[in-house]
Amino acid sequence: MVDEFSDEPDEIDIEHDPTVLWTPDASDAEREDSSGKLSGAFSWALTIEGGPQNGLTYVLGSGNTVAGRSADAAIFLPDVTVSREHVRFGVDAAGLSMTDLGSTNGTYVNGNRLPAGVLAEGDELMIGKFHMRVSRGHG
Repeated sequence: MVDEFSDEPDEIDIEHDPTVLWTPDASDAEREDSSGKLSGAFSWALTIEGGPQNGLTYVLGSGNTVAGRSADAAIFLPDVTVSREHVRFGVDAAGLSMTDLGSTNGTYVNGNRLPAGVLAEGDELMIGKFHMRVSRGHG
């Protein structure tokens, strides 16, 4: 007899979309240059300038913000080249920082794969196939 109030799961959740290994090449870096300037009252923002979701801007508030492929990530980047929890951005009085969370494909800042670092206005980020520009608000 099966206990209908059992704590056993009906189905086991198996990863069906693992992160795919992807390495950017020179053609990925060839894009229109922009200044990284946006108007408005915010401290920091990330604008997708290439890849899926082109043109979308994420405004970063104080504290930590995680970007990744997980539906729970504050910055949702739905592509298999992005890890579920790929990178954490931190905004505080010192500015904007980023920490790669052990992602498969890494996080690139101005063409260099970095485990962590401080970001500046105009910096270019590559998170999987997503090309982003860092902007600083002036309001």
